[in-house]
Amino acid sequence: MKQVILGTAGHIDHGKTSLIRAMTGIDTDRLKEEKLRGITIELGFAYVDLPNGDRLGIVDVPGHERFVRHMVAGATGIDMVALIIAADEGVMPQTREHMEICQLLRVKKGLVALTKIDLVDDPEWIEMVKEDVAEFLTGTFLEGAPIVPLSAATGEGMEEFKGVLTRLVESIEPRNADGPFRLPVDRVFSMRGFGTVVTGTSISGRLHIGAPVIVYPSGHKTKVRGIQVHNEEVEEVLPGQRTAVNLQSTERALIQRGHVVATPGALVPSHMVDVHLELLSSAPRVLKNRAKIRFHTGTSENLATLVLLNEDELKPGEKSFAQIRLDEPIAVLRGDRFVIRSYSPVLTIGGGSILHPLPHKHKGHDKRAAAKTLATLLEGDEPSIILWHILDAGWGGVSEQELRIRVNVATKPFEKTLQQFISQKKAILYDKENRRLIHPDVMEKLRNIILESLADYHQRFPLKTGMPKEELAAQLPRPVDVKLYNFLLRQLAEDEQLVQEMEWVRLATHKIDLTKDEEVIRQRVESEYLQAGLQPPFFREVTARLPGTPRQHQDVLEWMFSQGILIKVKEDLYFHRAALDSLKRRLMEFFKENEELSAPQFKEITQASRKYTIPLLEYFDTQKVTVRVGDVRRLRDTRAA
Repeated sequence: MKQVILGTAGHIDHGKTSLIRAMTGIDTDRLKEEKLRGITIELGFAYVDLPNGDRLGIVDVPGHERFVRHMVAGATGIDMVALIIAADEGVMPQTREHMEICQLLRVKKGLVALTKIDLVDDPEWIEMVKEDVAEFLTGTFLEGAPIVPLSAATGEGMEEFKGVLTRLVESIEPRNADGPFRLPVDRVFSMRGFGTVVTGTSISGRLHIGAPVIVYPSGHKTKVRGIQVHNEEVEEVLPGQRTAVNLQSTERALIQRGHVVATPGALVPSHMVDVHLELLSSAPRVLKNRAKIRFHTGTSENLATLVLLNEDELKPGEKSFAQIRLDEPIAVLRGDRFVIRSYSPVLTIGGGSILHPLPHKHKGHDKRAAAKTLATLLEGDEPSIILWHILDAGWGGVSEQELRIRVNVATKPFEKTLQQFISQKKAILYDKENRRLIHPDVMEKLRNIILESLADYHQRFPLKTGMPKEELAAQLPRPVDVKLYNFLLRQLAEDEQLVQEMEWVRLATHKIDLTKDEEVIRQRVESEYLQAGLQPPFFREVTARLPGTPRQHQDVLEWMFSQGILIKVKEDLYFHRAALDSLKRRLMEFFKENEELSAPQFKEITQASRKYTIPLLEYFDTQKVTVRVGDVRRLRDTRAA
């Protein structure tokens, strides 16, 4: 059984609620105030089984201009619309506004119910109204749609109306159940013994009892306790169904109209969205940049600031790329439709489609550049949009899950396209564990920055073997994910452009050549340490006797240390490698005859003062030649002897 959602639209008191009651037997005016005043204030819901067995869910919307915001919420998720026009009055202001809203929300199918014909005695009048309505619909999605005269009071024309509805329902393609479940909430209430219940029209995915869900944008986590579709208990709900969902252990106050109940991880709340905006031809004035507006999407209404990206102002009938900056966060996907209304007086002035649900903030001259790139999201095919978002993610890269949210492409095409991009190296999977991607152009920029930073470092410190990895990372203009950074270094090493040695990195072409002055310093330093043997001076004492500058002294010292000519035993205390190698050989000879070495024995071997023997003993411990046991040392590994 196919299930389709019909929404009503039309001016106040044109008979929307009466028509639904006559067709379904359900009074959608449930509030006491509605019955007292005789007007629809809130959304109402009904359903009817059509002659062919299909079920039609119906959303009844208010016609009064004060409640247009409810009408916008009710129009979310409908498959077709019944435009209600009273035969005795014809097209009225809210007829036009509701029709414009349906146009902006891209409702594609519908019909016209010409109601209250029982109040018109002249058949020619009805024909004249039909002609006026047909002219009004010219250029809209309802151009050429059936116009059915009827009376809810007498029943005249009702069977014909149902027949036309049935044929329209048969022409509607079932919705694809692929993708995450989303239910924009249009009503929240509590039931004794059940708890909190939310209702709405499911717009995508499937939901079953027991499934975990998240309420966006608040992030409240809960589970599905029960599901109803048109007052019947069901195990699962599909897209395009009027649904009531009982949420487990959830306070009523935590949810409100405009929230979205969805699959965990399906959405990300945002205070900004990039959009393509159309200002209605009927808008009363130009729309200025940074105007305050009322932004409607799904069932939500939010105050927002409109930032035009390629215009300073928008004239009625014009289109533009824009960024909507919201006072409160929303959770939407690419392709979702929206309506904007002026802040004051409150009028419907335009709408359009969401292009980017998680954009960067566009400022200054960058706004026009952003507008040019957004054309891809408006006009491009799905592969182009996927690749655009990988590039747009920049240095931070993007996880596969976030990319799904950004692009809102069906699962199978998304996965097939992404796999092709990875195999063709149009997208680089740098973190397989977390499925994070980066665009090759972005990666190439990062590679060049790393190579340029190393080249600059080698120029400033020509005698240093390399640059510490952490220092290199800190030189990047912005922080980079650790896994991406290491991935880049590995790639550059595989390409033989740099060399990694422990925690040091250098260009593969980097060679250390001492200048003549530095070679003189090196010879003097090495001579002093060779002659001093196991009782060397501190380096600060050596520098006082050296030619050149302190910077040259330090560079030569670090070079000799990196080359293994001098060995650092403790702060500012260095020994020539030859002296330590000779001492190690004597230690090995000692341990051939002895199991333990005391401090006095070591002092006898070195013929050095305590100032040197204690650091030397500790050095051989750290080099895992000896191990301290109480007050003596033992050979750590007898095989070393």
